[in-house]
Order: sequence, then structure tokens, then C-alpha cells
Amino acid sequence: MKSISELIPGIQIFTKYKGEWLGKDLIAGLSVAAIALPVGIAYAGLAGLPPETGLYSSILPVVAYALFGTSRQLIIGPDSATCMLVSSALLSVAVAGSSEYRGFSTLLAVVVGLLCIAGGLFKLGFLANFLSKPILNGYLNGLAISIIAGQLGKFMGFKIETSGFFRMMFEFISKIGQTHFYTILIGALTFIFLRFFKKHFKSLPAPLVAVAGGIVVAWMFGLDQKGVTVVGHVPAGFPPFVFPDLISGDTPKIFMESIGIVLITFCSMMLTSKSFASKNGYTVNANKDFVALGISNVLSGFTSGFVVSGADSRTAVNDSAGGKTQLVSIVAAITMSLIAILFTQSLSYLPIATLSAIIISASIGLFNFEYLKRLYKVSPPEFRLAVLTSLSVITIGVIPAVVVAIGLSVVKLIARTSAPTDAILGKVVDTGVYHNVELFREAKTFEGLLIYRFDAPILFFNSDHFTSRVRQITSEQEDNVRYLLIDAGSIINMDITAADTLISLVEELRSRGIGFGIAEIKGNLRRMFTDSGLEETIGSQNIFETVEVGVQHFLKSKQ
Repeated sequence: MKSISELIPGIQIFTKYKGEWLGKDLIAGLSVAAIALPVGIAYAGLAGLPPETGLYSSILPVVAYALFGTSRQLIIGPDSATCMLVSSALLSVAVAGSSEYRGFSTLLAVVVGLLCIAGGLFKLGFLANFLSKPILNGYLNGLAISIIAGQLGKFMGFKIETSGFFRMMFEFISKIGQTHFYTILIGALTFIFLRFFKKHFKSLPAPLVAVAGGIVVAWMFGLDQKGVTVVGHVPAGFPPFVFPDLISGDTPKIFMESIGIVLITFCSMMLTSKSFASKNGYTVNANKDFVALGISNVLSGFTSGFVVSGADSRTAVNDSAGGKTQLVSIVAAITMSLIAILFTQSLSYLPIATLSAIIISASIGLFNFEYLKRLYKVSPPEFRLAVLTSLSVITIGVIPAVVVAIGLSVVKLIARTSAPTDAILGKVVDTGVYHNVELFREAKTFEGLLIYRFDAPILFFNSDHFTSRVRQITSEQEDNVRYLLIDAGSIINMDITAADTLISLVEELRSRGIGFGIAEIKGNLRRMFTDSGLEETIGSQNIFETVEVGVQHFLKSKQ
């Protein structure tokens, strides 16, 4: 049983299922379906795909994650950020609305899924931490602006032909005189309704009520006869199975876009998953969730759907409704299946402006200005990174902005590691604890001894900075320093370049009459010290288990 539960983590919770959870899970499942229906249809349009694909993407993929994922609250499905990525990727290889566009959408889902499965099997779950929260926040803010800009034409009743934020806005302004009265009226009323309900009746499925209201109003007043664009025919029935040709010449066309989609969808999903797991007192497994996301996407592609990810709004609805286990996802999927089989005819009257209002309202929820304000106050450099990421999404597009986001993450990491924090240490009286003398006035230094801590690995790109800092602090106290003791507790890694640099530094210090010792060496550094000749240069008698042992060694040598 252990091997099965390892392979299918979702079944573990059902072996311990409590009867008291059933009522809450059923209610939460119906609540999730109530949101998934209108949002799925709306996001399908955002991806440039027929409305039924939004339903198809909310059935088997949801069940797959429930079985193979490790989060009890996370709901998989169409997501606004993912749909923008999908649209951007597909438009690079096909014309929107064409049969090729639709075919590429299923192929894209399968390719993304296979990459996710490979990522999980090769233990690449750590990529969830690769895009920092400030950069992801900036990405989502920029995405929200792009999504809203792309929906304005549908909201007003005319077609925007161009792409790219600035071109779209220019065309929007030039065509504003073509605004269709009934279209903007129903769009505006829907938007006002959604914002009002979000503020005053958070527990109600406002998008579902908006869709039902839009259908009834359009049918009663014959809005499709008055120039209001409606969804039109939606095929009834269970999702048809398709088998995208993975070995065709088309796969390489979308491979690079798939990598960007994998990174963004996985990082975004894990951010949501970890947040709700922490709130509910359990942990999630990133590698298993990577595989689960992959299986969900492969099934989405095979059942005529498109790329799916963690759905923030539906996950929040699940949690607020009291959902306890993955049964919520299964109940929601069954409900969506019944809707796809029995109730699609009614959806044909749904005004496109209603869906645009739902998308615009949901996109506003992507903005997190409070977090930006906090960033500005607490960490201005990270605030600038967030803003730069937002501007990248708006100016160069969604997929290229993924590359920019990755680049910014790498630059941020290198910048922090190349010139990390450091400190001269002193001993707090009557303890064996050593602290930064600038922060702890009671920390005592020892005559002739300089204790130095470097708060990062020493690698090829920061080894010169390390030696420069050592030269600086020893020169400032040249007459008083007889021995330099390095606290290596934060030096978790070292490469050969750094080892060679350190050998030269030790020899230089000794030529100046300054001894060299090092303490708190991590186990994985021992081999580098031995193989590189660094241990021989320093001398085993100058390598200490703790800083305190090193200090006592120095004090005895003075006697």
C-alpha cells in the first residue's frame, strides 16, 4: 500500500477520511463548480479558444491533480495568467480561430504536461523557488494590465485587430466612437454587479449569477438580434478524446514557449499551494506536484482542453467553503461533467461582454498594490525589480517577459551573492555566542584576534570580493591583528577558483605576520579543502570545530 500511496498521494487522505468532512467537501465542490463554469468559459475566450474547451479543461485535469497532487485545497483549471501565455504561444504558430490554432492548443498542453512530469521525476521542484515573490507579483501586475487591455474591445462592442499593449490601446482610442450601446451596457452592468457582490457578498458565486443573468437578459430581449455578440453554439457531451501528434514537425515550434509556460505555471501553482497548505497546517511536495501538474495537462490535451494550472480564485472558494480534502475536486469535476452533457444549450445566449466583464473583474484581483507598497517601504531594490517585470510584460509581451523575469531572478541572486553581508564578530560576555560587534555592543573582541564572518558561499564570482574585504579589515587594524579567524558557518559551498584564491590569501596574510584559522566548516567543504590543497596550506591545527575552540587556541598561543 505504501508504494501505491507514493505513486498516487491523493488516495492517502481517503484511507483516513472522516465522515464529518463529507458535508463540507460536497458544499465546497459545488461552490467550486459554480465558479469554474463561468470562469472556464471566459478564460477559454481569453486563450482564443471555443467556450467548451474551458469546460473540458475543468473535468479530468481536476480529477488527475486530486489523485496525484499533495495539496488538499488546490483546484486545477484554466487560469488567466496561463491563458495569456497560451494565447501568446499559439499566435506565434497559427491564426486565432483556425483549426490549426485549436490543434496546437492540445499539442501545447501535452508538451507542457510531459515537461512537467520530467521536471518532477528529475527532482526539479526547487524551481518553485526560482522566481521570487516580488518578481512574480510584478509579472502578475503586468499581466493584469495586458489582459484588461485585450478585453476592452469586446467589452465595448468592437474588434481590436492589433496585438501588443500600446498598439491595442492606440486602436482602442481610435475606435471608441464605434462603441455598441447594448454591448457596453450589459458589460458595465455585469462589471458593477461583480464588484458589488465581491465587496458585500463574498460567499456567493457572483460569476455564476452574472452568467445566468446575462443568459436570461439576452434571451428575453433578443440582444443577439440587436448587435450584441453572444457565445453561440456550444457542443454538448463529454470531452472528445484527441491524440496530438508529438513526433510531427509542429512540436519544435512550440517547445521553447512550453518551457516558459512550465516555469510560470508551476511557480504560480506552488505559491498558491504552499500558502493554503501553511494556512491549514500541512506541507506539500513540490516534486510530486510537478508530476501531478504534468499529468493534469497531458489529460487536458487528450480531452480537447488546453494548458491548466493552479486556479487561485477556485482554490480560495474551496478553502472559504470549508473544503477539507481532494474530494472537493472530484465533486466539482462531476458537476462540470453534468453541465457539459446537459446544459450547454443555454450557454449559447451568453453575451461575450458578460465574459469580458468577468475576465476584467478577475484581472483586477491579480493586482496586489498592498504588497507593492510594502516592497517600496521594506525593500526598494525588490520594488524596482517588480516594477521592471511589470513593464516588461506590457512592453515586450507575455512570453518574452518570462525570459526577463528569469534573467532578473538570476541577476538578483548573483548580485546578492557577489557582495553579501559580512561582519566582524565579538563574544557576548558569559556566553559562547559570537555576534556582529556593530549590532551587539556587549560583544567583546580579543586583542590581536580578528573574527570575520562571510555570509555566502565563496565562488568564482565573489572570491575577489572576499579577499578584498579581508585585506580591508586587516589593513584597518594592521598593528593590532596577529590572527584572522574565519567563521565559515555561512560558507556552504566553495569552488576551485575560490579555493585557489584562498590559498593565495593565506600566504599573503602570513607574509604580513598574520596567522589564519577557520572554524565551523560544513561537511561538504571538507573534501574541497583536502583535494585543493587548502587544508595543507592552512594547517590542520588551524581548522576548528567551532569559533569558541578557535578563540581558545589563539588565547593559549599568546601565553
